[in-house]
Amino acid sequence: MLTRADLEAREARTLAPYATLSAGARGREYPEPESGTRTAFQKDRDRILHTTAFRRLEAKTQVFLNAQGDHYRTRLTHTLEVSQVARSVALTLGLNETLAETVALAHDLGHPPFGHAGERVLNGLMREHGGSFDHNTQARRIVTRLEDRYPSFPGLNLTLDTLDGLNKHARAGLGPPGLEAQLVDAADALAYTAHDLDDGLRSGLLTPTQLADLPLWRDLLARVPPTTPNLTDRDRRTLHRELLGWLITDLTHASHAAIVASGIQSAEDARAHTGPDGGRLITYSDPTRALLRETSIFLREHLYRHWQVEMQVEQATRVLTTLFTAFLARPSMLPPGVRARAEADGLPRAVCDFIAGMTDRYAMETYRAVTP
Repeated sequence: MLTRADLEAREARTLAPYATLSAGARGREYPEPESGTRTAFQKDRDRILHTTAFRRLEAKTQVFLNAQGDHYRTRLTHTLEVSQVARSVALTLGLNETLAETVALAHDLGHPPFGHAGERVLNGLMREHGGSFDHNTQARRIVTRLEDRYPSFPGLNLTLDTLDGLNKHARAGLGPPGLEAQLVDAADALAYTAHDLDDGLRSGLLTPTQLADLPLWRDLLARVPPTTPNLTDRDRRTLHRELLGWLITDLTHASHAAIVASGIQSAEDARAHTGPDGGRLITYSDPTRALLRETSIFLREHLYRHWQVEMQVEQATRVLTTLFTAFLARPSMLPPGVRARAEADGLPRAVCDFIAGMTDRYAMETYRAVTP
């Protein structure tokens, strides 16, 4: 039976010198014994997987509302795809696969119902009360305060390395980013670019004709020409698989070249590295970075601002604004735990936390319950 010491020794033997080792984890806010059979990052990962916030991702919007179909990505399936990409690249580069997986599983815990539309609505509502809302800060708030699972400390008491990884998703944190945190950021962008194109085509909100002038799409068709003039479901799945493989390969090779060129020899060197793009070493080749930038602009204009998606934005605005206003006006409608947090954090923040934790479905049910 392998002990934690055995697992840590295996990391020291097999990981690259610039990987973040579990044995060097920078501790937890509240001291506690570590597991005898799991590394510190395995313990973090398991705590995240068992949270209420993680389970709720299954019924939270990615782009399409959760009730619109069984096959569109949700916030949970997106998270799992990010985790898969991060683990795959980490393994190839000799990084700490478990830390990358842990940060990936936690990176979207703070998303409210209705996707980015819900985030914008809550941010606007909180600004009226001198605050703000963004999903990155909320993810950290969930794992450090809101998850109430342990009698000895609030939140999950994760290692500072994992918390830094969450902060790095927001480009600000306790210290410069480690390579595992940089990798999750890159994997996040890779995953949503690929699956938003796939979901857009599946839904019919995007068409092959619209995509014809997009450089990334033209390059993709050159790699895997469709079997028929009309894009079949099998063609779409083949193209999605090819796109993932292409981007993952490019990310892996470009990152390896950047790491070698930097001359870093330790995780501390990686966090202290300076240079273009904030000193990040997990990167794409210049041509691929340009293709992704153009694709991001295309998706924003043609998918995220599609009139049918805009209808979801209107629905999110109406639902969340109504709930926020109703709970502020009558706090007695809030669960006891939320009212208790309001005494410490103020009513607007407690209401925001409560609403942000809702799934799409629960937000709609609550909205119907408080409206005539």
